[in-house]
Amino acid sequence: MITDPFFYLCAIPAVLLFGMAKGGFGGTVAVVSVPLMALAVPPLQAAAILLPILVVMDAVALWSFRGQYDRVNLRILLPAAVAGVVVGAFFFRYLSDDAIRILIGLIAVVFCLNYWLSPGYRSKTEPNWVKGSFWGMMAGFTSFGIHAGAPPVSVYMLPQQLEKKLLMGTFAVFFAAVNFVKLFPYAWLGSFDSANLLTSLVLIPLAPIGVRLGFYLLHKVKEQTIYRLAYFFLCVMGVKLLHEGVLGLIAAQPLGAI
Repeated sequence: MITDPFFYLCAIPAVLLFGMAKGGFGGTVAVVSVPLMALAVPPLQAAAILLPILVVMDAVALWSFRGQYDRVNLRILLPAAVAGVVVGAFFFRYLSDDAIRILIGLIAVVFCLNYWLSPGYRSKTEPNWVKGSFWGMMAGFTSFGIHAGAPPVSVYMLPQQLEKKLLMGTFAVFFAAVNFVKLFPYAWLGSFDSANLLTSLVLIPLAPIGVRLGFYLLHKVKEQTIYRLAYFFLCVMGVKLLHEGVLGLIAAQPLGAI
């Protein structure tokens, strides 16, 4: 089990933030969690520790939003997301920790820039097989590596302007299915060793707390301030991970290759 206090200083808020997002408060700010934990441990280890906790969160979220989901969108998104998970399983295993840090850093910074520079959604859209399949696959891919599937799927779902609980219930079913599928390739890749599983077990009690807190705050607190702070810190962490990843790749090169 991980005993480094700095890890828990990063992991506890990361788990609570992810749980609050699962509960409907903060939405895509769950993308903060893996980059935050990756400040203390390698990115794929952070993702492996978080996955069993997410499965528990999914169960709480499914109960909280039971019966509230959009069947049409799920039929479009889920097959593509499973394909994205398969691609991620074969892609991420060939990357070094520094390459993954660079990838996570790039994704984090791009998500922040999209949030800050997006003009907003102006007109309501309808479910679309082509767009839904593309964004579903992207969500499965980013969800596999860094549990950051919410931003891609949000790009597709938010313009439809569904009622808020229906939207969050659709997210709950989607990510419960995706995270369950991810258990198999994570086990295949050997990510669930005893140290990671014991660390997950220590953090699991925070899962229902975060989800129920997010569900409670859904209609109690303005989300805009949370979004602004979360994306600011996400950008800072993304830049830091980019910096560490680039320096690590440079240090790994033979002197003659620089």
